[in-house]
Amino acid sequence: VFTDQNITNANVTIVFGKDELLTQLKKKYFGKNHLTDVIAFRLNDESEQQIDGEIYISFPRAKENALKFDEPFEKEITRLMIHGSLHLIGYTDDTSNTKNKMTQLEDQYLEKIIWENILPATKK
Repeated sequence: VFTDQNITNANVTIVFGKDELLTQLKKKYFGKNHLTDVIAFRLNDESEQQIDGEIYISFPRAKENALKFDEPFEKEITRLMIHGSLHLIGYTDDTSNTKNKMTQLEDQYLEKIIWENILPATKK
């Protein structure tokens, strides 16, 4: 994602947690009190070419999403990592247009992954 978006240096920590952690972060930093599947924090100034950031992913939300959308869990986790990465780059999903753009990019990046060595043959 970063290379494709012309980011040559990215230091990103991915934290997998429970709903409670992501709900607390969402409330503290965004003033919203509801479940979420992924939150991303850019730790350095957006004007810098390098990206330092953190992506928090809710394991329970990822499992629920995988079942809801009939996708392998591994693919849903990957989608959330891509989604968080796009947020770190500066993409937003606060309108239907920006959300659709992010979803299109997620789908494009997911298509580039060779799943044969990651997913069992029945889950591709």
